[in-house]
Amino acid sequence: MKTFITPKAAIFCLVLLFINFQTQAQTKEEQAKILGRSAIELMDNGQIKESLTLLKKAQKLDPNNTVYSYEMAYAHYLNKDYKAAIKILSKQINHPQAKDYTFQLLGNSYSMSNQREKAIECYEKGMVRFPSSGKLYLERGTMELKKEDFNTALDYYEKGIEVDPNFPSNYYWATRLYGMSSERIWSLIYGEIFMNLERNSNRTVEISKLLYDTYKESITIENDTVGKVSFSKIHTISLEDIGDMSNLKMPFALIAYAPLMTIATVGEKAVDIHSLNKIRTHFIQSYFQNDTHEKYPNALFEYQKQILEAGHFESYNYWLLMKGEEVTFSKWVVENETKFDQFVDWYTENYLVLSEDFRFYRSQY
Repeated sequence: MKTFITPKAAIFCLVLLFINFQTQAQTKEEQAKILGRSAIELMDNGQIKESLTLLKKAQKLDPNNTVYSYEMAYAHYLNKDYKAAIKILSKQINHPQAKDYTFQLLGNSYSMSNQREKAIECYEKGMVRFPSSGKLYLERGTMELKKEDFNTALDYYEKGIEVDPNFPSNYYWATRLYGMSSERIWSLIYGEIFMNLERNSNRTVEISKLLYDTYKESITIENDTVGKVSFSKIHTISLEDIGDMSNLKMPFALIAYAPLMTIATVGEKAVDIHSLNKIRTHFIQSYFQNDTHEKYPNALFEYQKQILEAGHFESYNYWLLMKGEEVTFSKWVVENETKFDQFVDWYTENYLVLSEDFRFYRSQY
């Protein structure tokens, strides 16, 4: 009688043979690491059952290392066996080696099991232990988003931005929520920071289009000498309104942003990717020509200055807004291939890196 072995089973057998060869003369901890790496590769390929087999072996070899039990819980989570994941993780969260992602995965498992209150309790317990975890503020905000309490969700996302400025997901959700609000100014700032932190993803594409659309909706050019910007439902600013900026009784965003952006529209006849490049360039030049940058420091604008001084601001602006006019962007890249390639080379090496001393969040003003 013939015996048939499925391709996945065959691969798993080869993995085991390879591991047996690799683990000869290794310590138990080293053997466990090999098993663990192989298990994660199997998990990434969708072979959850086979992955769990290796993880159990790794855990027996190195029982004091909580990584293997966490990965087992994650495998169960991927397999939608949330009960099994909860059973493992609920024992881990009090362990000295527990991480913020331990609380995150346990909370997510509770959430997927429709145990909302336990999920919230888990996230909040994790936030006490890891007060600088953007992941936990993200998940806590998402719990409020699910019940459409947008203001409370924003509070959590923005707190996550404050405590963990290099974690992109909180910027993403804050951008989307502000994009649906009357205070679109924050969507522009948070969205651009997000695109710099997460440069190549489907979410980057989405936010590029959102930024372009927000500029289009917020800037009105009546002729080459009359322009208006409206980044807030409360305040629409025209050139006639500006005069003495010291008399403007408005919050930071509209003192430090809107007047300079309005002036930057002078001479433009339309709002498109070409004019937005010039408007944004004029804005950042003006921002650093007076004391605005000292009164209202902004990490994003400081980074824009770095790009401008490196000679790549035009390419950066076209990249940033590319999904608003994809055909125009593609044509521009063809016509400016060398310039754009030089920008890509520079940009690849010069990331926006935020810190406690170099960051931006709305409530700091």
